[in-house]
Amino acid sequence: MMQLSVAIGDYDRNRPLIDGRAKIDGVDPIVMTLTPEEMFFRAMRHEAFDICELSLSSHTLRTARGDAPYIAVPAFVSRAFRHTGIIVRADSGITEPSQLKGRRVGIPEWQLTANVWIRALLQDEYGVAPQDIQWVRGGLEEAGRVEKVKLDLPDGVRIEEIGATDTLRDMLADGRIDAFMGPRAPTTFVPSNKGLRWLFADPTAEAMAYYEKTKIFPIMHVIGIRKALAEQHPWLPMAVYKAFAQSKAIALEHLSETSATKITLPFVEEQLRRAISLMGRDFWPYGVGPNRHVLEYFTASHHRQSLSARMVAIEELFHPSTLETYVI
Repeated sequence: MMQLSVAIGDYDRNRPLIDGRAKIDGVDPIVMTLTPEEMFFRAMRHEAFDICELSLSSHTLRTARGDAPYIAVPAFVSRAFRHTGIIVRADSGITEPSQLKGRRVGIPEWQLTANVWIRALLQDEYGVAPQDIQWVRGGLEEAGRVEKVKLDLPDGVRIEEIGATDTLRDMLADGRIDAFMGPRAPTTFVPSNKGLRWLFADPTAEAMAYYEKTKIFPIMHVIGIRKALAEQHPWLPMAVYKAFAQSKAIALEHLSETSATKITLPFVEEQLRRAISLMGRDFWPYGVGPNRHVLEYFTASHHRQSLSARMVAIEELFHPSTLETYVI
């Protein structure tokens, strides 16, 4: 058995792999449950892990550049509709996407996968181009956050860097920015704070309408394997993919047993039934086949936003052994 480091998020769909109910064939894993920010920074800067979650945006960017340290498998452990990813000041007068034009919008990093999806959503569904917004970049909760990768911005896009001791949370609170865009809401965004609200009054309804129109459930993270390791052990990528697929299957079976709710949240049974009704029983699919249209839209948007210098083919992102699977 090979002992390999595995850095992943502590999600229900990963938990069977974390606790050993799902296993990677031939691997004795050293599992670390980390935040996305820590995983991505250490993976992109230092190749710190043998197997880890990767930002789809960073992986696409590095693949286009030809220096990707990891090769991915199509286990999409993080997905989210990002209609909740735009938060505005209640006194900003911004009640619809078009009113973001000319406004100062804070972002932690330009190339975050969530922000690629949100910019694509704004441009394609609401006619708000990246050039229409005054971007302000820096740490959300702590000063000093940097972009993980070097950027070539699209023509007409300008990003203002915040002060060395500033945070976007505080700038949103005191009105130096009108809105915030990103995957993680500021800690001040709580129901008791009436000074902040989502851009969309009903983001769930907006997301459901978006899915009905596009059949896109946005992908955020993939699972990466260090390229040198995959080249040395060509059996490993499929073993990793199988383990993550098994882990998700166990989690969904657990979630579907509603005699006693498995997560600490009301309305779970209703939401599960609603998701299946809209998206089908396999509402969180892994594998390239059922997700090709999602991936193609993302890579096209990524290139249009000048994050990838060329269009990246889907087959470049994933190990060839995981592009298809056997049937019985």
